[in-house]
Amino acid sequence: MRFPRALARFNRLVTNPIADTVAWSVPPFAVVLHRGRVSGGRYRTPVWAFPVEDGFVIALPYGPGADWVRNIVAAGRCTLVRSRAVFNLTDPRVLVEDEAMDLVPAYVRPPLRLFRIREFLRMSVDPSRSGVGVSAAE
Repeated sequence: MRFPRALARFNRLVTNPIADTVAWSVPPFAVVLHRGRVSGGRYRTPVWAFPVEDGFVIALPYGPGADWVRNIVAAGRCTLVRSRAVFNLTDPRVLVEDEAMDLVPAYVRPPLRLFRIREFLRMSVDPSRSGVGVSAAE
């Protein structure tokens, strides 16, 4: 079950601006910096991001159809700020629960299952670009 679209609109207008003030510095929260695929505008989206061997796995409570996910997939890249570190990510791919659940820490699996979060975005760190030209305040 994905979260209702009405909740997504509420979060975009109310919760996300509040969460954005601290999300980039308090794991597992992080902020994804991305560009609109149509508007070209810059956006910041608070997410739950979990480190994996070559990058991060990001929970998709609204599924892969969320605008920010579509922006990242269209661009093929984004920037993630987590624990005050900046990561340039590439190669976005959507994973379903069975593929991703083993990648996230054991302590977070029960809440993810409780909220029926079944889809995740896995991205790899671009070693040629990490930490270059991006600030946490961008």
